[in-house]
Amino acid sequence: MRPGVNLAAAALVGAAVLAGCADVPPSGAPTPGKSGASTGKPGDSKPNPSTPAKPGPSSTTPSSTIPSPTTPSSTIPAPTIPAPTTPGPTAPATGLPAAAPVTRSFPSRLPNGKPPLFVVVSFDGAGDLALWARWRAVAKQVNARMTFFLSGPYLYPENHRTDYKPPFHKPGASEIGWGDTANVLARTTVLREAIAEGQEIGTHANGHFCGATGIGKWTTAQWTAELSAFDRMVRTGPTLAAGKTVAPPFDPSTVKGMRTPCLEGNRAAYRLAMAKRGMLYDASAPGYIAWPKKVNGLWNFPLESVTLAGTGKKTLTMDYNLWYAQTKARKAPLAQAPALRAQVLATYRAALAKSRASGNPPLFLGNHFNRWNNSVYSDALTDFVKQTCTQPDVRCVSNMELASWLAKNGVPTGQNRPS
Repeated sequence: MRPGVNLAAAALVGAAVLAGCADVPPSGAPTPGKSGASTGKPGDSKPNPSTPAKPGPSSTTPSSTIPSPTTPSSTIPAPTIPAPTTPGPTAPATGLPAAAPVTRSFPSRLPNGKPPLFVVVSFDGAGDLALWARWRAVAKQVNARMTFFLSGPYLYPENHRTDYKPPFHKPGASEIGWGDTANVLARTTVLREAIAEGQEIGTHANGHFCGATGIGKWTTAQWTAELSAFDRMVRTGPTLAAGKTVAPPFDPSTVKGMRTPCLEGNRAAYRLAMAKRGMLYDASAPGYIAWPKKVNGLWNFPLESVTLAGTGKKTLTMDYNLWYAQTKARKAPLAQAPALRAQVLATYRAALAKSRASGNPPLFLGNHFNRWNNSVYSDALTDFVKQTCTQPDVRCVSNMELASWLAKNGVPTGQNRPS
């Protein structure tokens, strides 16, 4: 699909985005709504996901009216600060592990003359310990690296929640809850181990505020404060939870990417805050299967528009959006799970084929730590990763590994047009 072409399909993508990419509480289990649909967040006041949410006038959630998915939703000029240096595998000066390790390198071209086909799998929230174990095991099995966008409250104890003062909300507000001593310390250990295995930790910000009173209103200064609050939660949360000094799992100043809650926010405003602190990429915007571009000083790593297999429905490469496209985010009978799982797997395979036919642009797949709809989406992604990451032309990498490759090799000439 070219920018400006097929506006009806773009409208469907916009509806899928507006349906929401709900996060989950630390346990990984969504909270049922009154209608039987999952809101995905305890105490979530977001509209029922069976009908697309309608953003208020201040919201900058992408819509079908944007000229292209890489166009920022604001007229704020792009930042002019120097581009940050791509980090290597060494630990930062603090002695803590770097959040975005790059320990592998990849060729600029394969023997067939094409660039590697990068498959980038990422997760929002990163709180559920059982799912951490699952995805680390899957990654080890196929030598994959993945990106985990951590929500700050998952490392911060509830009895200190009022330290967090989000814009337009009371101190201590959070749509995803807070940690307790046992879980904060267990997550600290898991995060440290995952980084040692080459996995990347990004940020999913903190309170997960979406909709009319959410992050769409935030300014660059408010985003700067939000990212600083994330830093404090990572640095001090384990010690506060334990009641004694505990080293943070990583140096939060080395986080290089973010996915915003619900994919919302004023792109130019939060990207300026990101760029000022040396971050390299944003993984929040909808887009197409194409080589990434830099927008507002950062690499734009989008969730990509795809067609749900066997239908004409446009959706994004994110589990919640696939769920909405299949059943309007309502839990289907268990007997339907195999067919729904097969449909998602077929959707991923078709996206991979489209990439191969278009010069091998990266495939970005987003997921949550969830078991939604009888685990249809986690199971389909597991199948796809196991089947795909060992293919000769495929490299399953973290967002940071892709950013490092792009910094070294650039965007392949003539290969950055959407397909």
